[in-house]
Amino acid sequence: MTTPSVTSPAFASRVSGFFAANGPGFAVSVVIAVAAQFLSEHYGAPAMLMALLLGIAFHFLAEEGRCVPGIALTSKTVLRIGVALLGARISVELLIGLGPKLIGLVVAGVILTILFGLLGAKLLGRGWRFALLTGGSVAICGASAAMAIAAVLPKNEHSERNLIFTVLSVTILSTIAMIAYPIITAWLELDDLAAGVFLGGTIHDVAQVVGAGFSVSDETGETATLVKLIRVTMLAPVVLVFALIIRAYADEEPAEGSKRPPLMPFFVVMFLVLAAINSFGLIPSFMQGFLANLSKWALLVSIAAVGMKTSLKTIFDVGGQAIILIVAQTIFIAGFILYGITHFAQ
Repeated sequence: MTTPSVTSPAFASRVSGFFAANGPGFAVSVVIAVAAQFLSEHYGAPAMLMALLLGIAFHFLAEEGRCVPGIALTSKTVLRIGVALLGARISVELLIGLGPKLIGLVVAGVILTILFGLLGAKLLGRGWRFALLTGGSVAICGASAAMAIAAVLPKNEHSERNLIFTVLSVTILSTIAMIAYPIITAWLELDDLAAGVFLGGTIHDVAQVVGAGFSVSDETGETATLVKLIRVTMLAPVVLVFALIIRAYADEEPAEGSKRPPLMPFFVVMFLVLAAINSFGLIPSFMQGFLANLSKWALLVSIAAVGMKTSLKTIFDVGGQAIILIVAQTIFIAGFILYGITHFAQ
């Protein structure tokens, strides 16, 4: 069977059919993302949070009508593109810049927070899926990590509800931390380097890390951003380890109609490829800026689509134990990094 060429009528028909089916849902997601960015720039609200809340308000579009296929595609494919493009911001030089003690502290914080999440989930009667989802998002990079980890977890009837809860929670907690943590650094009289490590090692989302860091000083802001990007570097290996463990030990069959998570998701491969290319200095600075912007918009558009796929009622069904768990994880990583700064990393 021959594949139609790009100039054949059959190929053109497939392309036009694809855009006709998915265009409306994608376009709505883009409009919501643009509105969220406008609110962020003019009123100081986190863009991710605004995209999520606006998406939830338009949940009816994902239930029936022309937008349904495009919203489903955007919430998965565009999301994975956004996560993959994060790799263009990562390089080996980042790892060398902080030194072995601080790198060890940050990496230990990521690993121990995930383990703490598994223990806490067991004590609170929550499942391991939810533990990995919340623990990884708190430990690594908030909403981006939550969506990447969700892509490799086996699906069940609660998967989308748990994802939307996690994204909403880490975004709100990041915003609170952006305001509260600089006050804590001043109260503890941390110097610029220590304050930057604390902020970058504990706040969930990149945007809030930048906001909190530069509100203290330029040096604190630069250090916080660097530390945060090292946490982002952990995303690919953590997702890969999760995928390997799930394939080796998960007893359950995939939910009906869904496929088993891949051993090495393609978006993780692309994340690593871009990080490797950037480590060799092959991505010009202007291209880094372009890819970073493209990643930000892809994640914003996809989170709008994720919001549209979830009703507000399902979020409240998660339960009080879930809130306790994600808040406890946030407090744990903050306490661990702060203890490490004051006792080991100086």
